[in-house]
Amino acid sequence: MNAQRGIEMVVGAFVLAGIAALLVLTLKWSDFGTSSVSGYTLTAEFDNIGGLTDRSPIKMAGVTIGRVSHIQIDPNTFEAVVTMVISSQYDNLPKDSFASIYTAGLLGAQYIEISPGGDTKVLRNGDKITMTQSAVVLEKIISKFLFNKAASQ
Repeated sequence: MNAQRGIEMVVGAFVLAGIAALLVLTLKWSDFGTSSVSGYTLTAEFDNIGGLTDRSPIKMAGVTIGRVSHIQIDPNTFEAVVTMVISSQYDNLPKDSFASIYTAGLLGAQYIEISPGGDTKVLRNGDKITMTQSAVVLEKIISKFLFNKAASQ
């Protein structure tokens, strides 16, 4: 009976270790355990943000330089206004930088990619990125393809 109990204890410990490992992986993947980014704030307006959410990464050349802090609708233009916090070490982004919404992989999470321009003036706290490209919505592309295919037959 003691041998059986010892085996049950080992199996139980193994199951608990597996659950703990899954919890750590989940927290790492979702960036839940990371602290918020401190730096300066920029805004950008997009026609469609797709699945972009608060805390989505802001990247430049594939490197995360900030996070989305807030998303709201402009009541006059009905566009999504995205507020971003950029790390203070990247305080030299040119004023003519371009912000695009991309998807990480085919069905991954969405993020904002900043492409720096060539202007000598730089973006400061509270500035707005005026050149933007909205998210590509896969459903719209598929429906256009299907409707065009149906119309040609």
